Amino acid sequence: MLSPERLSLPGPEYLAQRHVLTYMEDAVSQLLENREDISQYGIARFFTEYFNSVRQGTHILFREFSFIQATPHNRASFLRTFWRCFRAVGKNGDLLTAKEYHCLLQLLCPDFPMELTQKAARIVLMDDAMDCLMSFSDFLFAFQIQFYYSEFLDSVAAIYQDLLTGKNPNTVIVPTSSSGQHRSRLAPSECSPLDGVEASLFYHCLESLCDRSKYSCPPSALVKEVLSSVQRLTFYGFLMALAKHHGINRALGALPDKGDLLLDPPMDQELEKLLSQVSGLSISTPAGSSGDIANLPTRRSPWKPLHHCQKVNIESDGSTDETESSEN
Repeated sequence: MLSPERLSLPGPEYLAQRHVLTYMEDAVSQLLENREDISQYGIARFFTEYFNSVRQGTHILFREFSFIQATPHNRASFLRTFWRCFRAVGKNGDLLTAKEYHCLLQLLCPDFPMELTQKAARIVLMDDAMDCLMSFSDFLFAFQIQFYYSEFLDSVAAIYQDLLTGKNPNTVIVPTSSSGQHRSRLAPSECSPLDGVEASLFYHCLESLCDRSKYSCPPSALVKEVLSSVQRLTFYGFLMALAKHHGINRALGALPDKGDLLLDPPMDQELEKLLSQVSGLSISTPAGSSGDIANLPTRRSPWKPLHHCQKVNIESDGSTDETESSEN
């Protein structure tokens, strides 16, 4: 059925909002690159499989980074796949370094940039100790914020630095908590980087950023909730607060709540089926289960991950908050 939203928006605006043209261009590109193989199945079946994989979130498997980050849906799909594929890391209580987490990311996206992994690790560690160990859940939720809101956080970092160095107007109107009088923002020489910036002023700048940004941003009401609980905060303190906020995680919708991070009944059922088949040395696939076995993340030609890989949905975390960090 057609959703009310689809009917209320003009066609071009709806297509742009849903990034339909991005997927059409990618589908046609893959069609041309693999036309000899696809001729065996037919073009209609190819497009059906392609858009089924987009809907199920398996279309990002083993794709290049430029495609994985191309749309919010791609980013959310990648986060969900990473969680489901490597949930066992958290289940086993393993602690890994940033480089080791980066190796896991590269299993799904070979050209995934190390810089993004390092930025996520710094949210957890709040320093440059990249050889420190992190629990899976700590890294996963920090990575989610850094990866999904990457452009937004770049702008936030620039705003924070401006506030810290006094590049804003010298006098800013900020209501006090008691009197309603106004006070001037501290001069740069009076502020220590360790103290961070004034939370209310920081939120005023971020509210404006959220209103005008063309990239994905956390809901401004939740950002306000994070910043209203403190008077001053540092940049990485703000990012950690975002990473730990249940409301922001739910609004993004890619990962379960932290308490449910180790739970994934559909994947567990698939693994049980696979184990039972392996233990029985079953060579032939039972009728009706061929799609289930193919759900493991085996490397395929670019246009074939489709729905067959859908259950690769990565098992990930169940963090125990054992991250080695003096700051945490």
